[in-house]
Amino acid sequence: MARRILGPFNRAEGCLEIKLDIEEGEVTSALVVSPMYRGFEKILQGKDPCDALVYVPRICGICSVSQSVAASRALADLQGITPPPNGQLSHNLLLATENVIDHLTHFYLFFMPDFARPVYKEHPWFERAEKRFKAIKGDAAKQMLPARAAFLHIMGIMAGKWPHSLAIQPGGTTKALEINEKLRILSLLANFRHFLETVLFGDRLENIAAISSMEELENWVSQKGSEDSDFCRYIEIAGKTGLVNLGRCRQDSFLSYGAYKSDNDPVFAAGAIKKMQKHDFLSQKITEDLSHSWMSQSNGAKHPFDGMTIPDYGADNGYSWCKAPRLDGEVFELGALARQSVDGHPLVRDMVRQNGANVFSRTIARLLEIALTIPLMEQWVGELQPGERFCITEKMPDEGQGVGLVEAARGGLGHWIKVKNNYILNYQIIAPTSWNFSPRDEAGTPGALEQALVGTKVDESDEEPILVQHVVRSFDPCMFCTVH
Repeated sequence: MARRILGPFNRAEGCLEIKLDIEEGEVTSALVVSPMYRGFEKILQGKDPCDALVYVPRICGICSVSQSVAASRALADLQGITPPPNGQLSHNLLLATENVIDHLTHFYLFFMPDFARPVYKEHPWFERAEKRFKAIKGDAAKQMLPARAAFLHIMGIMAGKWPHSLAIQPGGTTKALEINEKLRILSLLANFRHFLETVLFGDRLENIAAISSMEELENWVSQKGSEDSDFCRYIEIAGKTGLVNLGRCRQDSFLSYGAYKSDNDPVFAAGAIKKMQKHDFLSQKITEDLSHSWMSQSNGAKHPFDGMTIPDYGADNGYSWCKAPRLDGEVFELGALARQSVDGHPLVRDMVRQNGANVFSRTIARLLEIALTIPLMEQWVGELQPGERFCITEKMPDEGQGVGLVEAARGGLGHWIKVKNNYILNYQIIAPTSWNFSPRDEAGTPGALEQALVGTKVDESDEEPILVQHVVRSFDPCMFCTVH
C-alpha cells in the first residue's frame, strides 16, 4: 500500500489536502484535511449580536451573501420577527444571484479547465476543449466573465456592493427599490437569460428545466449536437471520460434545509433522503462530532446550540480543523444535487436512481439549478412593490437564542446564536463544505468526499491525479467556510 498527500489544490477556495491510501492503482481510503484554522466563531464571542452581520460575510468573499442571510435569519429568530414581503423577496433575489454566480463560476473557471489539461491531449475532443475551456485563456471564459460581471450589477442595485454588503438585515433589506430600479433588474435578468440560452444551454431555460429523465437528456443532446452549447460539450466530454462512474458516495444520502422562501415556506423543499426515501428534516438532530478534529474533545458530539469551538492542534486522532456534522448520527451529501433530489426534480431523481451521486450528476444538477432559478428571480422581481416597506426593526432581546438556515450554492448553511446579557455567548456555524469534507466521526464513518474518493483510479506518474481532481471539484469546495 502507498500513501500519497495531495495539496494544496489550485482553483479551490482555501487550503485543502487529501491523504490517499492506494493499492494497485486504486484509492482504498482517503482522509480529507482542512489545514487552516480561522476562528470566526471565537471572534464572535462577547460581541454585540448585530456585529455578526459585519463579521460573518467576511468568512468568505465568494458566498458572503449566504453567510449574511443565515446570520440575519438567526437574529430574526432570536428577535421573533419576520421580514415584510418586499424584504423576503429581496433576500431571495440576493441569495439567488450569488448562488447562480457560484454555479456558473464553478463550471467555467473551476471545473471545466481540468479537461483542457495536457493529460487529455490524446483524446480526439481535447483540442476543442482546450480552445474552449483552457483556464483564463479559453473562449468560454471570455464570454462568461462579462456576462457574470453584468449580472452582478443586481447586487449593486439591491445591496450596494458585493461581497460583504450590510444591506441584509434580520427584518429585510435596508435598500428600498424604486420602479426604475426594478425595471433595471428585469433588464439585467433578460440579458443574462440571453447569455444562458445562447451560450451555456443553447435552448430556452424552461426547456432545460423540463427535462425529466436521463433518456430525455440524451435525446435532447442528440438533437442539438455536441457543439451547440457548453452544456452539450460537457455532456459529450463526461460521456467520453466516464464521469458517471466516478466519485460516488456509497450511501447516496442527501440533505437540504430548503431553499428560498415564499410565504415562509421553502421554494425548494427541505428534507433528507436515505435509500431513495424522503424524510422530514429536523434541525435539532444535527450534531458536530469532534473525535477526528483538532478541537477539544471534552464536549463530545453536540448540537450546535451546545457545542463549542476550542482549537487543540494536539487532539488525539485529530487530522483536520473541520468538525464532522451529522444528522441523527449519519453522513449526508449537500449541494445542488441533494437540493433537487430532495425537492423531487425528475431528472435528478432519475440520475440518482440509475447511478447515484457522482461527478457527472453533481455538475448537471448545478447547471439545471441555474435554469430553474432565473425564472424564479424574474417572478420575484415582478412581485416587488416599490413604495411599500422593505425592512422592519425590533429591539434585540437581552437573552435568547436563534437559528438561521439557508441553502447556499454548495448546500445547507446553518448559524446558531446564543445571547446573554446583551452579548453573544456562543455562535456556531456549519457550512455545506463542513458536511461534504468532514473527517471521520467517532464510529469511524468517513465523510462524503472521503467516501466518494474510494475506488478512484490513480496514475502513480501523475503528480496531480486528474480523476481525484474531478471528484474533489465535483463538490465545489469552499474551505474558507469549512473552518470559519
